[in-house]
Amino acid sequence: MTASPFPPTRQAALTRLEAFLPSAGQHYTSHRNHDLGPANRTNVSCLSPYIRHRLITEQEIVAAVLDRHGPAAAEKFIQEIVWRTYWRGWLEQRPQVWGRFVADVSALQSTATVEQFQRLNTAMRGNTGIDCFDAWAHELIGTGYLHNHARMWFASIWIFTLNLPWQLGADFFLRHLLDGDAASNTLSWRWVGGLHTQGKTYLARPDNIATYTGGRFDDARNLANDARPLPPDESGPRRTLVPRPTTPPLGPYTLVVTDDDLGVETWPLDWKLLQSVILIDNAASCPAISTAVAAYKRGALVDTAARISARLSGEVPLTTLGPTQAPAIVQAWPTPKNVVMHEIQIGPSRTAFEPFGTALEKGGHSLHMIRRTWDAAFWPHATAGFFKVKDRIPTVLRELGFAL
Repeated sequence: MTASPFPPTRQAALTRLEAFLPSAGQHYTSHRNHDLGPANRTNVSCLSPYIRHRLITEQEIVAAVLDRHGPAAAEKFIQEIVWRTYWRGWLEQRPQVWGRFVADVSALQSTATVEQFQRLNTAMRGNTGIDCFDAWAHELIGTGYLHNHARMWFASIWIFTLNLPWQLGADFFLRHLLDGDAASNTLSWRWVGGLHTQGKTYLARPDNIATYTGGRFDDARNLANDARPLPPDESGPRRTLVPRPTTPPLGPYTLVVTDDDLGVETWPLDWKLLQSVILIDNAASCPAISTAVAAYKRGALVDTAARISARLSGEVPLTTLGPTQAPAIVQAWPTPKNVVMHEIQIGPSRTAFEPFGTALEKGGHSLHMIRRTWDAAFWPHATAGFFKVKDRIPTVLRELGFAL
């Protein structure tokens, strides 16, 4: 069995960052759009599966890149890091977009005809006869990863050449990507289709594919030569961000950890105040994700449990539970507790958490969801397009303590 290119550990994330640092400046700026194939990813960081689960944080990465290259040379790489933050902040202010996406996927799957299912399966299995598209479908399923440029080409071909619903393409990605993120994945597909920035679409062109794949796919034919925006899909009014603290309360508390944020070393915790730790295995509640994604999440949770145990005395109990088991644990607590956890992002994780949150509320426990200072600094600016956020990056980084 081939070893995964993404070992699900914090140490693997730190090692990958260290290996990539020399290329994170001008080399990245000049070469980042080239998809050289799964055997050669030296031009990109491949840190996204680790950032998605915060085995390594954006602040750690930006600090290391700035230290190596300075703000001018590191500018483009930092912007790409902030894109993911922007997507999440935008969706936090428009949660109805995620709800509509989930409803659309369900409706499309339940009403699809036999012919539509056949076309969909042909695309997902990589049997369309479009060499580049088919290769990316196989790579996605086999590795859990695709270069960002390939994701854009793939989505464009799915929508404009194969005429398949964008929602089912986004769902396909979310089930197989190790870095599958409800915000960045859903909103990127909407962007390609002209829904995020109304009227602006992305068209996959044969010459562009040939150029940026090093000639690996120089015979991409029969692709759509027009990308008319999908019918308008109103995102609805922007909602005010739910306020969250950025530090835990004073006094003892139970710590709850899910795979949304496994970077416990960088949480503002006082480890001496921990009474117990609960790790929630959300993979158990997401039957639609691939076995590879589920294994990655569980491996990352095991690594996190080991890192937590190394910091705690044996007197602090640590338990790993599936989300359906967690409410019963809460019901067995004899007295109200302070419960501290990271903020759960919109998407499957938040849905899986709801029974646990309900049990906490019924039991009279106090839940304190902590927002990362990185998110707290950037999300308020994610009100419209990315460029508003991009223009604020230097200012926000200074607010976060970076010397530029």
